[in-house]
Amino acid sequence: MSSILTNNSAMSALSTLRNINSSLSDTQDRISSGLKVASGKDNAAYFSISTTMSSESGMNKAINEGMTLAKNSISTARTGAETMKELGKQYLERAAFAQETGVDKAAIQKELESLADQMTTAVLQSSFNGENLISTAGVTAQATKDVTTGVSRAGGVISTTSQSFTNVDLQAVAGNFATIAANIGAATTQAALEAELVAAEAEMATVIGAATDLGIAEKSIETQQEFLSELTDRLDAGVGSMVDANMEEEAARLQSLQVQQQLSTQALSIANQAPQNILSLFR
Repeated sequence: MSSILTNNSAMSALSTLRNINSSLSDTQDRISSGLKVASGKDNAAYFSISTTMSSESGMNKAINEGMTLAKNSISTARTGAETMKELGKQYLERAAFAQETGVDKAAIQKELESLADQMTTAVLQSSFNGENLISTAGVTAQATKDVTTGVSRAGGVISTTSQSFTNVDLQAVAGNFATIAANIGAATTQAALEAELVAAEAEMATVIGAATDLGIAEKSIETQQEFLSELTDRLDAGVGSMVDANMEEEAARLQSLQVQQQLSTQALSIANQAPQNILSLFR
């Protein structure tokens, strides 16, 4: 039955065109944004997971940046400790020379005091961003430095991981070297000179231990930073696999939908012309 009031063919063609236009709009949005899941309406599960993982990735990046500050502080302290170690080697050589009979202990004392002063200077200057890990001028002696190294998620609960490093007060050690220098200058017996050399060797062992511990701490942070960088890349890749649009597929789909849109438009035009045929019945 033909009707001039109801055109079923036109309504069907219009519905098809409307669906094609909607699909075309969605495809254009995915192409322009590069995302196939841009909001919860696209895929609620993927949107929730990807948002959580993106947040975790962002936290890891921030923690990695914070660890860079900690690593620089530790690296600066290590440089100071190693400088002090080199000065300590010279100190021990001069202290050993003082063991010889007939040497000018007063002159050697001046050399040792100069080396002790250089140690103090190296310690006080080993500061990064106002933090000195080998001097009481920056932190309390023998205090620990806690470095946040990452975040972990268990059952939806976020917690942080950290590493602790013990600070060594090398400023006090430099003062001990100065005291030993004075004692060597004032020593009147061979036994006293030997005792001061033993004391200097003990202080040197403290310096070597501090330099070693700081080197281990710095390497530990570098390793953790490498792990965080790799972990962040994996998280970003996982998020991308869930929400990123496949541009090759979207390009092919766009071409297909554009052709369908043209054909559907022609079909609607034909359906709209159908009632015109009814006029021929009245001629």
